Formats: sequence, C-alpha cells, structure tokens
Amino acid sequence: MSHVKTLCLGLVVVVCGSLAISVTAQQAPQAPPPITMKMLKPDVWAGLGGAGGNSTIIIGKTGVIVVDAKQTEAGAKDLLAQIAKITAKPVTTAIITHSDGDHLNGLVAFPAGIKIIAHENNKKEQEAALAAGGRGAPPKDRLPNQVTTKKKESITIDGVKLDLYHFAPAHTSGDLVVYLPAQKIVSTGDIVVTNRADDNPNIHFEKNGSTEGWLTNLKGMIALNADTYVTGHGDLLTKGDLQRKLAATTERRNKIAAMVKEGKTVDQIKAALPDAPAPGAPPRGAAPAGGAAPARGAAPAAAAAGAGGRGGAAALTFVETAYQEITKGTKK
Repeated sequence: MSHVKTLCLGLVVVVCGSLAISVTAQQAPQAPPPITMKMLKPDVWAGLGGAGGNSTIIIGKTGVIVVDAKQTEAGAKDLLAQIAKITAKPVTTAIITHSDGDHLNGLVAFPAGIKIIAHENNKKEQEAALAAGGRGAPPKDRLPNQVTTKKKESITIDGVKLDLYHFAPAHTSGDLVVYLPAQKIVSTGDIVVTNRADDNPNIHFEKNGSTEGWLTNLKGMIALNADTYVTGHGDLLTKGDLQRKLAATTERRNKIAAMVKEGKTVDQIKAALPDAPAPGAPPRGAAPAGGAAPARGAAPAAAAAGAGGRGGAAALTFVETAYQEITKGTKK
C-alpha cells in the first residue's frame, strides 16, 4: 500500500513540475526575430526584419535619424542596440512613414523628447486609434511632434538633407516617402513590400488608402534619382523592381476598371482576377504543413499583425478596394 502511495505522490510531483515549467515557458517574454543590418552608404544603414517593418538608419553630424521604429519595445531595443554597434551618436529623430503599429509602436523604447516627424494624416490616424483603444494602439506619449502637410518638403536635419514626399494616399492616407538625394536612397514604407505579389499591394481602405494613389506613388518614386529602395517589409529593391510592380499593378487595375464598365459585380471580378500567392507561399488551394492555407495574396502573419489599433472587419482586398474607388467615380 505504501508503494502505491509513493508512486501516486511521485506522479503528482512530476505533473505539478511539468505544469510549472509550462506556465513559466508561456510567461517568458519571446525574443524578437533577428534584425539584419545592411550598410547602404557609410552613413546610411537598413535594419531589415526584426519585430515589425524595416528601418532606415541615417547618421548625422551629432545624432542619428531613424525611419520607422519597429513594432514592440523589445524589437526597438534590439534596433537601438544594433545602432549602438555602428555609432556612439544618440538617436535624436524618428521619421514615421505611416500609422501602422508595426512601424511606430516601438517608439516607446526610443529616448524621451526626440523629434518625431510624420504626415499630418498619419498623426490623425494615430489619434483616432488612441481614441478607439484596443490592441495595437500607438503609444500616447510618442505622437508626432512635427508634421508635414505638402506634397514635398525638403528639410535638413543634423547636416543631412532629406526630401519628404506625400505623393497621394496609397497604403494609408498619411504615407510619407523619405528620399536621401545625396545617397540616392528611398524609404518607401509599406507602399512597397516584397512579401506580397507584384500586382497585389496592401491598401488600407479603412485608412483611406487608394489603389489609384498607389500608382501615383510608384511613378513618383521611380522618377527620383535613386538606386536603392528600402521597402516596408522584405528585401531591398531597385528602380527596375518598382517598374515591374507598377506595370503589373497597372495592368490588373485596368482589367478591374474594364470589368466594372462591363457591369460585372465585385464577386465576378474577384473570381476572374484572384490574388496571386505571396512570394514563397504555397500554390493556390494548397495548405502548408500542419495548417490551413492562408488567404490568397496575403502577407505573412508577422507583417499582417502590424496593423495597429484597427481591429473590426477584415481588410478589403485589392480588387474590393479598386472596385469601391472605380464605382464611386463612375457614379459621379
């Protein structure tokens, strides 16, 4: 009998120990994915990947300018640690390309009192997200403290000349394209990414993004005297890559417009022009090992999760957004 009691007691200890280990593992903070640092010029680096979108790091005379600040505090601390490896100068300025949380929520880890530059519509979208509350809302003490309002604003920060462009609403209503003319480098934000098919850019209709405005932005960026484009997610691109994306998306949008003119419904157009799979995703209809197939053309979950503070219904697809724009125009 005592042997049975001992055995039972031993099982209880093992089970409790296993539960304690499991709870501890669940409570332990997850380390952000690694950031790949690439030197583009002696004073300009790209921080690719990590927790959130890509970042551009520009070293000025006395301080550092960072374009986009990652998604989480841990991810931003990782970025700041990487910056500290290449320069002892402090981060003094952040430029935010748009209002998605995976590009700005990491500002909580940035030094207090730094200059934060964004387009005025970006700030309005952040304020709306704060008012709505919910998961992914931006840090309330890190709202932009300097806004741009024009199509082009040329500024010099710490000896670095930058041109800030708002060609038109595209990914969101508050997109900002950052151009370094001396270095021939452009930071695109999520207007351009490499984790989606060429003809399937990510347009936030709920943030007043625009497929037509996306085309305008691509034309504007291609016209710049630039060699390197730091995308919002994924790899660095060239002017030729942007030209390819512009051609593919223009062709698809023209087909949507033609079908609208023929009287086709949005469901008929979606069936005729389905989203192409994201690069590296399984073929249409095929499920990855151990799970259901992702939505066609959808970006990987890590990137999709960055849309801070939105919530609600699922975002519209490219076809649905273009259909809304085109049919609204034909009713005028």
